[in-house]
Amino acid sequence: MDTLPIPGTAGYGTHAAALAAQYESIAFADVHRSTLHLFPRAPSRVLDIGAGSGRDAAALVRAGHHVVAAEPTAALRQEGQRIHAGLPIEWVDDHLPALTGLRGRQFDLVLLTAVWMHLDAAERAAAMRAVADLLAPGALVVMSLRHGPVPRGRRMFDVSMQETAALGARHGLATAHSGTRDDAQGRPDVRWSVLALRRPV
Repeated sequence: MDTLPIPGTAGYGTHAAALAAQYESIAFADVHRSTLHLFPRAPSRVLDIGAGSGRDAAALVRAGHHVVAAEPTAALRQEGQRIHAGLPIEWVDDHLPALTGLRGRQFDLVLLTAVWMHLDAAERAAAMRAVADLLAPGALVVMSLRHGPVPRGRRMFDVSMQETAALGARHGLATAHSGTRDDAQGRPDVRWSVLALRRPV
C-alpha cells in the first residue's frame, strides 16, 4: 500500500537545511510579539505543531517549559535535532489533521506557526477537533495564517482569521487575540494573521 502524503509537507524536505537556517534567522520574540503576553509564565506543557527547525521549541525550553516538537518532515526534524542538540526538546514524528501519536496528552500552550494554511477545509475541520482535544482547561492555541502568493511547489490555502475563529468556537474555544503583522522576512507581498484561542477553564 502506498503511504498517503502528509498535508502541506511537499517541498520542505528537499530544502531542509536552507529552510532551517532561514527559520533560525528570525527571532522567536519577533514572530510572537503580539501574543507573548498570553503565554504561560510558570513552567508548562507546550506543543509546537509543525516545529520546523525547533526555533520556537528551543526558546520555550529555555524559558523553563516542557516542549514537544511535532515535525512530520524527517529532514527538517533532523536539522532541528542537530541545531538544538543540547536542549531537552521532545521531538515526535506526528502531523495534522489527526495527531494520532499525541492522543490522550494535554498541553497548556499549543503553537501552530505557519502551519494551518497548509490544510484544506476538510483537514482544517478535523485538525481543529484534534487540537481542541489536546488543550488542558484554560490552555491557549496560538496560530499564524499566511496570506500572499503561494511559493512554487507548495500547497497552501488562503484561510481567514474569521473562519478559523468560528471553527474554534464550534469546539468551545474563545478568541483571546486577533490581529495582523507584516512578514518577518520582509516580503512585501506576504502578510500574516495572528489568532489565539483559549479553552475555558
